[in-house]
Amino acid sequence: MKGRGCWETASVRSFCSSRCLNTFKKDDSGDDDDETASPADKSELHNTIKNLSLKLDDLSTCNDLIAKHGAALQRSLNELDGLRIPSESSEKLKAVNERATLFRITSNAMINACRDFLELAETHSRKWQRALQYEQEQRVHLEETIEQLAKQHNSLERAFRSGASGRAANPTKSFSEGSFLTSKGEDSEEDEETEYFDAMEDATSFITVIAEAKEDRKAEGGTTGPVDWTSSDNVLDGASLVPQEPPKVKRRDRIPDKPNYSLNLWSIMKNCIGRELSRIPMPVNFNEPLSMLQRLTEDLEYHHLLDKAVHCTSSVEQMCLVAAFSVSSYSTTVHRIAKPFNPMLGETFELDRLDEMGLRSLCEQVSHHPPAAAHYVFSKNGWSLWQEITISSKFRGKYLSIMPLGAIHLEFQASGNHYVWRKSTSTVHNIIVGKLWIDQTGDIEIVNHKTKDRCQLKFLPYSYFSKEVARKVTGVVSDEQGKAQYVLSGSWDEQMECSKIVQSSPSSPSSDGKQKTVYQTLPAKLLWKKYPLPENAENMYYFSELALTLNEHEEGVAPTDSRLRPDQRLMEKGHWDEANTEKQRLEEKQRVWRRRRLEACSRGCGSEDEKEADMYMPLWFEKRLDPLTGEMACVYKGGYWEAKEKQEWHMCPNIF
Repeated sequence: MKGRGCWETASVRSFCSSRCLNTFKKDDSGDDDDETASPADKSELHNTIKNLSLKLDDLSTCNDLIAKHGAALQRSLNELDGLRIPSESSEKLKAVNERATLFRITSNAMINACRDFLELAETHSRKWQRALQYEQEQRVHLEETIEQLAKQHNSLERAFRSGASGRAANPTKSFSEGSFLTSKGEDSEEDEETEYFDAMEDATSFITVIAEAKEDRKAEGGTTGPVDWTSSDNVLDGASLVPQEPPKVKRRDRIPDKPNYSLNLWSIMKNCIGRELSRIPMPVNFNEPLSMLQRLTEDLEYHHLLDKAVHCTSSVEQMCLVAAFSVSSYSTTVHRIAKPFNPMLGETFELDRLDEMGLRSLCEQVSHHPPAAAHYVFSKNGWSLWQEITISSKFRGKYLSIMPLGAIHLEFQASGNHYVWRKSTSTVHNIIVGKLWIDQTGDIEIVNHKTKDRCQLKFLPYSYFSKEVARKVTGVVSDEQGKAQYVLSGSWDEQMECSKIVQSSPSSPSSDGKQKTVYQTLPAKLLWKKYPLPENAENMYYFSELALTLNEHEEGVAPTDSRLRPDQRLMEKGHWDEANTEKQRLEEKQRVWRRRRLEACSRGCGSEDEKEADMYMPLWFEKRLDPLTGEMACVYKGGYWEAKEKQEWHMCPNIF
């Protein structure tokens, strides 16, 4: 009996000192000191609950041991009471003491297990409270969003029922407000999950009326001066805007199909509300296999509009083509809801297409925070374009706003006409629920700083309640005296037209007291029409023909070129897991490089962003004061194409 009691004593002591009672005495990674509530990680919560369950099992085991040894102690005491012979008392007393010792050890184990349980519960109670509060707030936010969507759905149904009879009673109009493309609106079909928004009040400030055929020549001769509006030789004739020559170099016309990887966008984006998107690490699942530098280069897809504008003798006619070019840069975004790769600092992208497109283009990432890219294009047809674009993006819960900041310059060498404009705001809707869709909104003013001609473009926000065309764009081209010369109309995803104004007059005031200008115009002429997408484009990220060739491997490019970026190349091939790993490696390498630059900076620098801006010097661009905008901007300083010809890239940083 003595041997059995000693073995039980040793086993209980071993149990009490084992890791089962002490394995979860951990802090919560400093979350108690953080006043900002953050959602608890599901795996961590699962492990915590599992450990708490083990603790309860330990308590149950201790309880069984206490009951067992308590019963044995009671039996020993009963036996002690029945003793009559004094000689037996010594052995029985020893057994009673042994049972009492076991009971004491087991009781201590019970107490220690309870203490561990209490400490663990207290340690994580505040974290759970914050997590619970956060989830409650997110639930309330989601409920409000669903309620708002339900109200919008009901209002859409009522508007559709009431508007159907009105449209049937008045199917046509004698004139259009700011557009000659109203028939397109009848054919447009939108996904039932699309979220709609009310159109801006007074969306168009003018009304156009096509002049009678008999009045065309008389009105044109009296008001338009030397411009000959004929389809045979007018530079704005849309039939001659599409390039006729086939490409001289065989380019690829497809890329590997996009893998069907499912990923919950909201599960990642819900923690990014109100933050700058460029500072949030994102998996490649949200990307397309092109960098932001390549997306900027895509603006040149309809470069032939500028080639045509070179031959314009009238500055207002040239302005029409420039305006069409500025709108055409948005045509590729209608289905492109994926995010381009954020370029590494010092990353470049060249497009050397002198033989095929008559131009050379160079982009360089000149800043990382905030992200900024400099772009320069030279065309052998007589024009050059340059810009520095800083992308500012904010996630607002239901939508994502992308705001390009910076001026775009376009100069025609022969005439000296210098145009400046800025990009509109892009918005990605239905982040929470529904089908993602993108819209372009805002006003764009294009100014010819030589002749003082102006073009006012308005991108109308999409609305189900509006009778206008989806993704509509309207505009007016005015000369240096402010007199309207042309009306522009179309949509940023399809085409743009222009109409020559022959007469203008104010309309009668409407019921709300507002007055619009009535423009009497000649029949519209096509300025630009979007190219059809390649076959199977829906499985190739909706890339255009030009976009399919941008990441095609080319020999002789700089070692910093986007084509050589490994994570982007892996994603294009469909190896997304490897691409995510490579993306993390590149980002960590960039962070190390940035820390070294900051450490080398002088103490006189201010914030970290200012230090980075002061320390990093772009390789092919330099900061200069823009005399037209009064802003500092990066402009091309030369040397890249000479370095490419000699294949001297020793000055390029090792960023990949």
